[in-house]
Amino acid sequence: MRKGSKASKERTNVLSFVPTGEYYFNKGMRAYHRRELKKALKYLNRAIQLEPLEPMIACQLGIVYTELGEYKKSNDQLHKVVDELDPQMVECRYFLANNYAHLGLFKEAYEQVTIYLDQDEYGEFVEDAEDLLEVLELDGDETMESLYEHDELIIKQEKARELLESGNFQKAVDTLTEVIQNYPEFWSAYNNLALAYFYLGEVEKASATLEEVLEKNPGNLHALCNTAVFYYYQKRDDELAELVAGLEKVRPLLFEHRFKLGATFALIGKYNKAYEWLKSLQKQGFEGDGGFYYWLSHSAFHTGHRQTAESAWKKVLEVNPEKEGLEPWNEERNPEGFENHIPSILKKLQSETSEEKLFGLFLVSVSQFQKEILSHADFCDIEDLSILEKLYLAEVLNKNVNSSIKVNKEVQNIHGIAHLLYQHHKPVDAIDSGLFLTWFHAAHRGIKKGEEFKNLSAFAAAIEYVWRRIRSEKKTKKEISEQYGVSTSTLTKYIGIVESYLP
Repeated sequence: MRKGSKASKERTNVLSFVPTGEYYFNKGMRAYHRRELKKALKYLNRAIQLEPLEPMIACQLGIVYTELGEYKKSNDQLHKVVDELDPQMVECRYFLANNYAHLGLFKEAYEQVTIYLDQDEYGEFVEDAEDLLEVLELDGDETMESLYEHDELIIKQEKARELLESGNFQKAVDTLTEVIQNYPEFWSAYNNLALAYFYLGEVEKASATLEEVLEKNPGNLHALCNTAVFYYYQKRDDELAELVAGLEKVRPLLFEHRFKLGATFALIGKYNKAYEWLKSLQKQGFEGDGGFYYWLSHSAFHTGHRQTAESAWKKVLEVNPEKEGLEPWNEERNPEGFENHIPSILKKLQSETSEEKLFGLFLVSVSQFQKEILSHADFCDIEDLSILEKLYLAEVLNKNVNSSIKVNKEVQNIHGIAHLLYQHHKPVDAIDSGLFLTWFHAAHRGIKKGEEFKNLSAFAAAIEYVWRRIRSEKKTKKEISEQYGVSTSTLTKYIGIVESYLP
């Protein structure tokens, strides 16, 4: 980072002070040396936003994340340094090795510490690295080989979890299917696969997957909880009530199972039971991730424990600062959905499928964080977008992407139809995302065949009807027609058009 010139220092008497990345980096380092890690994290995150290409900031941010126990976030920063910004900062390899060892990923730890020792044989951390290497090699090749297999399983499961959280459900299905083929008794993968199928609208496959788990592993709590979630979203109230009555009698021993039970109760609105489980975990010293504190905050708020709710939400913001303003006590003013979840939108914009990119661009158009997303370092490279995607981005921004591409009526109509759907499905949750992905898939194929999408209400009604039918949800043509203000005969006609654009 460059020091300010003498001329620039003299002008500070006239110009207003604009903090730089270096300014926040120095504040972060002072906080770090005082062991004020939360403050250090705040300042360093601000520094990296201002100077995203500065490897020293990214490295130090990774170190702070490590000390806070956020090993995955630390690895993201450290890999960014050695893979993109400055491969010569080999000390990051040692930090990566330590993180992987803490995560139980011994193969990755071994690889990183070996690279460090090969590239920096007289480095500052050589003795510590050799000690770590000795520990990793302690149990011999046979044990290490089995640990390596375990590493691969953990990595794939973590990848699948990230895909699920970001709404990339089809990719999650592909990853989890591969995991199950290689590890046929890894029940966690089955449960996550069922969730991915459900969010894609493939209800029968989701149910069949859970039934397979419960048949091969009777009483699997995760499968039972996921079934409850399915019943809740499908409004199968009688079946949900019967299952909940059984779940309320369950007394699991493992912390993981208690968390799953508490989170499930919170998700389906059984806040008293949710708070009972989640608060008891906290009292016993359980330190969960952001998801744990998210559901604890919600259940606490809805049961009148405001202080606990606010305390838990502070923990949420430490892990996911982009959720600021989405507190449970602000639900009516600021409902949470994918449109206000910056990481989810950015991942959709980096997707390999056009319908996900179009969906991501639509979310940008309705997000309260539009400026932050458009200026984010991970925003998609416009040059990599297809013509349709560029046109859609131009429509979202209401201006041309470049002088040779003009917004056309068909793209405006596609966007207008998405907005009509949004009026009935906001905030956009994991279930609703399936509706929008279905629409953008149909739109993508339709525009290639010359469709003009003139009747916005009819298309919106048709896509909703088709989507609900895929999900085995009972809603008549008459109800859908009235919802969107079209006749049933018009709806029937457009259902045929929409279906011709779907596989």
